[in-house]
Amino acid sequence: MNEDRYTPAQASAVARLPLKAVHKLIDSRLIRPQRATRGKESQRFLSRGQLVYLRLEAEGVRLLPLAARREVARAVESTPDLDAMTVKGGEALVIGVRSARRAVEQELARLRKVQRMVVSDPEVMRGTPVFRGTRIPVELVADMLAQGASEGEILEGYVALSSEQVKAAPFYMKAFPRRGRPVRYPWSGQEPIRVTGFKRKQLS
Repeated sequence: MNEDRYTPAQASAVARLPLKAVHKLIDSRLIRPQRATRGKESQRFLSRGQLVYLRLEAEGVRLLPLAARREVARAVESTPDLDAMTVKGGEALVIGVRSARRAVEQELARLRKVQRMVVSDPEVMRGTPVFRGTRIPVELVADMLAQGASEGEILEGYVALSSEQVKAAPFYMKAFPRRGRPVRYPWSGQEPIRVTGFKRKQLS
């Protein structure tokens, strides 16, 4: 992850704004990401200032008229140290930029921390992202939580995991979604299984 540019998925996770809404803002040219080419693929990247604006969208700026939103976006992107600004419409409205920037910085720190918990090695689970020091896929844990398994049940079944890792799984998958066609995993669509361990059979 580049410290100064972020994918739409990463921006969505950090700003707590649905990915669909992020793409809609890009397509409407309310925010204009940079483009970078990797091989035959062209990717869009957002700046830190744009992440701050997206956070403001999530906090209610999206309810303003489009012209006012463009004004806020331009000001936030062009003035990195902006604390607040006043937008005029039917009545003056003060936008608190500092708190949004602080929230983004906290989420970016969380994103970096979560990244350090995960590794992807072609020799381990065919490159599927797993928690460092284990062979447990991050997507498996996120999927189990989505299906209704509790944190305690997962920790009981996978003793190599920590509470912090379990909590990090959905955030990681939102920031780094699997690309290409969805992969059908053995656990997909099944009820969460509660694993309580086993006793080793005594040899006579």
